[in-house]
Amino acid sequence: MLARPRRLTRGDDYRLVVRRGARCAGANTVTHVILTAEPRAARFGFIVSKAVGNAVTRNTVRRRLKAVCAEALPDVREGADVVIRALPSAATASFSDLRAEVTRCLARRAAADTGSGDSR
Repeated sequence: MLARPRRLTRGDDYRLVVRRGARCAGANTVTHVILTAEPRAARFGFIVSKAVGNAVTRNTVRRRLKAVCAEALPDVREGADVVIRALPSAATASFSDLRAEVTRCLARRAAADTGSGDSR
């Protein structure tokens, strides 16, 4: 799925992205994105709280979000840090709904083909 260099692992990184990143909200997720000028691969982090459901449900949602991000990876700008927070409705959302929502947010906030360094 997502190799280690493609994942956010430190709590400080999560906090930075959530507090300072550009936000895109959907019905099932909230996506936070910070664009950096660092020449490295885009990194992803996932927040799935107990409000989403039991452990099996949370892990299923997390795996679905990871799969969506792995698919969208070629379209995400290099150096981007992305945190996706699952809302409780994500537990009952279909994979295609999650894919459409996350892809839309990534296209708006972290698309590789935009030339400006703006992180609106």
